Amino acid sequence: MSSKALNLTYVVIFYLCLHILLGTFANAYKVGLGRADITGPPVEINFSVKRATDNLVEGKIFLAHTLILNANINRSPTSYLRNPIEERAQYEHDVDKMLTQLRFVDLEENILGVFNWYAVHATSMNNTNTLVSSDNVGYASLLLEREFNTNKVPGKGKFVGAFCSSNLGDVSPNIMGPKCSRSGNPCDLLTSKCPPKEGECFASGPGQDMFESTQIIGQRLAEGALRLLNSADEEDNGSREVTGDISFIHQFVDMPSYNGTAYNPSQRKIDKIRGCQPAMGYSFAAGTTDGPGAFNFAQGTVTENPMWNLVRDFIVPPTQDDITCHSPKPILLATGRATFPYEWQPKIVSAQIIKIGDVVITAVPGEFTTMAGRRLRNKVAAVASAIDGKDVDVIIAGLSNIYTSYIVTPEEYQAQRYEAASTIYGPNTLPIYMDIYERLTKALLRGEIVDSGPLPPYMNDRMLSMNTGVIFDGHPIDKDFGYVKQQPHREYEINDTVKVTFVAGNPRNNLFHGKTYLTVERKINEERWKIVHTDASWDTKFIWERTHSIFGFSDAHIHWTIGANTLPGQYRIRHFGNYKYILGGIFPYEGQTQTFTIIDE
Repeated sequence: MSSKALNLTYVVIFYLCLHILLGTFANAYKVGLGRADITGPPVEINFSVKRATDNLVEGKIFLAHTLILNANINRSPTSYLRNPIEERAQYEHDVDKMLTQLRFVDLEENILGVFNWYAVHATSMNNTNTLVSSDNVGYASLLLEREFNTNKVPGKGKFVGAFCSSNLGDVSPNIMGPKCSRSGNPCDLLTSKCPPKEGECFASGPGQDMFESTQIIGQRLAEGALRLLNSADEEDNGSREVTGDISFIHQFVDMPSYNGTAYNPSQRKIDKIRGCQPAMGYSFAAGTTDGPGAFNFAQGTVTENPMWNLVRDFIVPPTQDDITCHSPKPILLATGRATFPYEWQPKIVSAQIIKIGDVVITAVPGEFTTMAGRRLRNKVAAVASAIDGKDVDVIIAGLSNIYTSYIVTPEEYQAQRYEAASTIYGPNTLPIYMDIYERLTKALLRGEIVDSGPLPPYMNDRMLSMNTGVIFDGHPIDKDFGYVKQQPHREYEINDTVKVTFVAGNPRNNLFHGKTYLTVERKINEERWKIVHTDASWDTKFIWERTHSIFGFSDAHIHWTIGANTLPGQYRIRHFGNYKYILGGIFPYEGQTQTFTIIDE
């Protein structure tokens, strides 16, 4: 069967039925990808769906909740305060602190995996990081999976421990809060700017640096999830089995063409609402306290700048209707009007609900802020209760199926901080989504069939890369690909870092789906070595460096920080890659270091 036919098979089975493409979030992904990098994720998604299908078993599902109080803060607290005081009074915190877990077991109670939803951005690694990383939620998954996949390298065990996005739009893991990078003084609350000469406004995590902060937040998430798993067999542990029918509903919606009505809680009246053509505001360019933006943009900007309007209009100008529709947002990028080489931001979005017994998973295509998520969760729960007369647990599954940036409440929209400036369909974006999901919930519970809606444009054959691709790889005359330029020392202790360097080809020659660019191996006997780490391990770093552009020379630097649980013994590091020959063709190579010893302290 061809890959295209295989892909179509699983799209038909899963996507149109019971499949939600959930994002666990990863901000640490460098831009400037080639075509191979763009097509990589769909290949992995298709492989994951196939692997799940091939391993279907009968089983049971359990639901549980736990509080994690020390892993998130609100990064736009002044926007949150714009919401009605009586609404805010219903909640103890200005972010959601509850972790929701679905636990999957087979009929013999053997655990298969868990999905955990928690509201926090994967931005412990700020925008100064240059390595691809799954950040705090990825580290939490590594820790959780290590508990159940003993003696397995990451990604190779049967147990899956996922940490999924919820209403994280205004939620940061950098719990020490924002401060001016040079002076250490607090930033301005409204604009997140610092006075001259006091540096940029950065929020920091609980660690000494962003790597340690990633570990600490990830560990707190993993401990919360593990706490639920360890108490699963105890009586009165708060978990319950999810039973009942499975049903689903899905619809594509043209957001700019949406017209309807919505209740305005601030003014206690019914308002007419409509969607806008996608657009990004000035404060989008300001970035967040998790990673400030460029130039001198500030959060909370509600006025235009003639120079930036000139730049905007040179790219593509907004219409007067766009400007009016998005008010008070000053438009920096009229993304809904930009069509070259394809739509810059989607107009047609995916709305989906899956109901498992009395658990309703609301798959939303973006990043809902705390209060926006609470409103949607309450709306869906109220509609379900009114129709069935039963309480349901509603899970906000953010970043699902398609990405439409942020969704704030209409009140938060007026503040025009980063999240509001990134709410692309205008001030009524949340009321529109609430209207859509209310309608879908009613149809789902009543067994009604809804129109599939307008299909989004197919753009896979129009993908554009700004990179020229790999032209060729070269190596010094006396050093072939895989040659070890920097060997390890002979001995190391716990907490030391091993650093080695190989003559390398460009990693984009082969993305190594399901494989690794490196292994750390421990010697078992004269004929056997055991892989203890790969490039998916937290303890390793793979750093590629172009050393000569004309001759195509490059190096692969591999770092391994020796963890506390590392067994003493003899080790080696291996590197795998592919090089592109100047006369054509891509060929594999590998290299390995000399043996080195880990000794007891």
